[in-house]
Amino acid sequence: MFQRISSIALHTFKQSVRDKILYSLVLFAVLMSAAAVLMGSISIGVTQMMLVNLGLGAIRFFGLLMAIFIGISLVWREIERRTLYNVLSKPVARWEFILGKYLGLVLTLAVNTGIMTAGYFAILLVQTPRLVPEDLASLEAVYFILLELALVVGVALFFSCISSPALSALFTFCVFIIGSLLTDILWFGHESQSAAMGWLATFLYYVFPDFSAFNVVSGAAHGTLVPGRALVSHSLYALLYAAILVSASILIFEERELQ
Repeated sequence: MFQRISSIALHTFKQSVRDKILYSLVLFAVLMSAAAVLMGSISIGVTQMMLVNLGLGAIRFFGLLMAIFIGISLVWREIERRTLYNVLSKPVARWEFILGKYLGLVLTLAVNTGIMTAGYFAILLVQTPRLVPEDLASLEAVYFILLELALVVGVALFFSCISSPALSALFTFCVFIIGSLLTDILWFGHESQSAAMGWLATFLYYVFPDFSAFNVVSGAAHGTLVPGRALVSHSLYALLYAAILVSASILIFEERELQ
């Protein structure tokens, strides 16, 4: 079982890294980090802050693009090319296929995020001759970005099992936007003085993944470290929610009729 899942994950990883869009996005993210140095040099005293904001922001933005636009085609591409039938004709269960696909894309995102992070710190060292303890906040921010990407992949995988790539991209993007605004939505619902709005805001808050909790780029720009309790709780939250999304994807894919 483990060997079959790992084989599917490795194949997904190799298939994803051959996509030219990954290399262009990684290069563009590194170039944006370099641009941050040039922009920061214009304003005295804020070079470091601008570099962290733009560098980590670029890593997060292009990571999200990868997660959405590759995740939505994980299942559809295999069905369209009819390679799925060859895989399932072997002793491979459908849940093993879905889990392997998910892990393969998470591995792809982790590798590409690592490349972007290496480029970011290389530019950081060009700007400042040595790393300081506050730079640990940037590593924590990258870790939170990876947790966020793992959730986005789970959402994209879920919709890819029930819809076309175009609709899957739209639905995934909408879930991400709502999840990024959950705190504001909950506050608005409680302040609206409407029981229906309050109930709806509470419902959305507990059903949709809270992506805003993983955005710590602003804190990293000021060298603010994330408390240890938050690191553990957010890691468990991402792991639990990702498990729910993958399990739901498996249930849907198990019942899907392949033509």
